[in-house]
Amino acid sequence: MAEQAEGETGAHSGIGHRARLRQRLLEGGAEALADYEVLEYLLFGASARGNTKPLAKALLQRFGSLAAVLNADPAQLKQVKGLGDVGVGTLKIAALIARRMARSEVQQQPVLGSWQALLDYLTIDMAHLTVERVRVLYLNSQNRLMLDHHVGDGTVDEAAIHPREVIRRALDIGATAMILVHNHPSGNPEPSRADIQITARIVEAGQLFGVTVHDHVIIGREGHVSLRARGLI
Repeated sequence: MAEQAEGETGAHSGIGHRARLRQRLLEGGAEALADYEVLEYLLFGASARGNTKPLAKALLQRFGSLAAVLNADPAQLKQVKGLGDVGVGTLKIAALIARRMARSEVQQQPVLGSWQALLDYLTIDMAHLTVERVRVLYLNSQNRLMLDHHVGDGTVDEAAIHPREVIRRALDIGATAMILVHNHPSGNPEPSRADIQITARIVEAGQLFGVTVHDHVIIGREGHVSLRARGLI
C-alpha cells in the first residue's frame, strides 16, 4: 500500500508540475519558460506521465541551444537516451511551424521593406545546417518574393552556382531582382574570397539583362553578413 501511495504521489506531482508550466506559459507569454522548460513542455505529448525535464536538459547539453535541438538531424536526436520517434516528431513539427511562420512574414510584404523578417526566416532555416547551402530569392518589380530557389549544396563557387543559370532562371520567371543567400556551417558568416568573386560575377551578368542583385547574405550561427552593407556590391 505504501509503494502504491508513493507512486500515486509521484504521478500527481508530475501532473501538478505540468499544470504549473502550462499556467506560466499562458499567463507569462513567450519569455515565461526557460529553454529547457520549452523542450520539457513540447515533450509532454511524447510521454504521458514521465518526467521530461532530464531529457530536455540532456538535449540542450548535447546540442547546445534550443534552436540547435529543433534543427538537429532526427538520427542524431534519437541518439539521446529516452527520445524516440514520437518525441523526435514533436520536435521536428515545432521547427517546421517556426519556419513556416517566419516564411509567411516574408511572403506577405515587400522583402526590402521587411529586412529583419527576412533575416529571421533565413536564420531559422539555415543557421544550424551542417552543409553549405546556396539559395536565390527571386523578386518581382515590387520586390515581393516570387521564388525561393534551392540552388544546391556545397562550397560557393562556380561549381555550385553558375551565374548564367541564375540569371536565366530570373528571366524565365520574370523576376527583376534577386538576393543571394548561403550559410557557413562553421558558424562564422565572414565572406570568403570565393563568396565575393562569385557575387561580382552574378552582379555583372545581371546588369547585362536588367536583373538587379540586391544583396548576398551569409548566414551563420554567430550572426549574418550582408555584402551590400560591407560595400562589396
